[in-house]
Amino acid sequence: MPTQKFSTSWLMRPVSAAPLVVFRVLFGGMMLASIVRFAVKGWINELYVAPKVFFPYYGFEWVQPAGAVGMHVVFGLMALGALGIMLGAWYRWSAVLFFLTFTYVELLDKSNYLNHYYFVSVVAFLLIWVPANAQFSLDARWQPGRWRATVPQWAGLLLRTQLGMVYFFAGVAKLNPDWLFEAMPLRLWLPAHTDLPLIGGLFDQLWVAYAFSWFGAFYDLTIPFFLSARRTRYWAYATVVVFHVLTAVLFQIGMFPYIMMVSTLLFFPASFHEKLLGWARRLLGRPAATPEPAPAHFAASAAPRGLVVALGLWLLVQALLPWRFVLYPGDLFWSEQGYRFSWRVMLMEKSGTAFFYVLDPRTGHETEIRNRDYLTVTQEKQVSTQPDMLLQFAHILRDDYRRRGIPNPQVRAEAYVTLNGRSSRLLINPKLNLAQQQEGFGAKPWILPLEPIEAVNE
Repeated sequence: MPTQKFSTSWLMRPVSAAPLVVFRVLFGGMMLASIVRFAVKGWINELYVAPKVFFPYYGFEWVQPAGAVGMHVVFGLMALGALGIMLGAWYRWSAVLFFLTFTYVELLDKSNYLNHYYFVSVVAFLLIWVPANAQFSLDARWQPGRWRATVPQWAGLLLRTQLGMVYFFAGVAKLNPDWLFEAMPLRLWLPAHTDLPLIGGLFDQLWVAYAFSWFGAFYDLTIPFFLSARRTRYWAYATVVVFHVLTAVLFQIGMFPYIMMVSTLLFFPASFHEKLLGWARRLLGRPAATPEPAPAHFAASAAPRGLVVALGLWLLVQALLPWRFVLYPGDLFWSEQGYRFSWRVMLMEKSGTAFFYVLDPRTGHETEIRNRDYLTVTQEKQVSTQPDMLLQFAHILRDDYRRRGIPNPQVRAEAYVTLNGRSSRLLINPKLNLAQQQEGFGAKPWILPLEPIEAVNE
């Protein structure tokens, strides 16, 4: 099988460890800072202790919060994992610890889903398997025999490919009529920033919203390729910085812009990262790295075929997940079936109001629910527009009223939703008994279809 031998040989070719090492240090440092920020702002209690109910992902209902003390312990362990990644201390165990604690927290409540949280979980998982502690790590200092100047090529390629997919699929997601032909939702968002100095006056111009929309699609679709090419890399990275700084200023989307600016450094040549490490060593008063002959192979205990298959399957899953929406009927933004985990970043302005009613079939008495008795502000906002969460809340109400002595309560909802400037309309059948509907991966026929788009008011 000559092709197999060639592929394996190419993937195992030794390359400088510096890019992986720099990424490990920066990623671990950013995660540690993010966790500290999260704790200082009181978000641990606000998001994972104070809520009365939670909205786990389908199939992960068994993942439950650990209480006030337990959740703070979880975040403490997460911080230790991030610190271990940054320092390269007990690196594999640190990466496992960070991945498990971070992913556990994200599985607790889909109300808090953000694309960059998913990205962090994915990267944390990949870091478990790549030898990012080859040098400039406490592991290498404590056990000098583990120091390596080189790593197999597949390690850096895996991370770069994953990062490239994030950008590319974010661009594919922008190839929709609302984004390209209506400049939605940017034409709704940008006018709120006309008070910015120098550039603020432009944001109430319609052509600026269209320019931002079209450039955003082009940027996401092409930036991985421009970063990969030597001639365009530095110009492309300058664009990355400007793009993400601008999004950070305009949209207040947390750490995502900074995570992407740090991650795209992976596309820079090894010489760039080696200079960074050299500067860091001088700053710390550490001796320069000692050149080491590259070993003939790296994973002596792992069959090359197994390595190729494992990497191929991982990337195949990541490439297919963003396309699962084609399995569902109707408008993706309206039903959100297949929306999450697909790198769809800031593509819609969707808001709504939902009224829930519980009927006692024995007496015919129907009670209107005060949502805030159960939900936080964030949860109520998400429940009002996302059909799967709306169904989950209906089941929460069903179970609660069963405990109150009503054997078969019926739950219905009137959810009025507006999407990207359209007029408000019903999201689901308001007469449907949601207590009898089952959650699952199948299509939800009880979601009302989105009517054809009307002209958006100028």
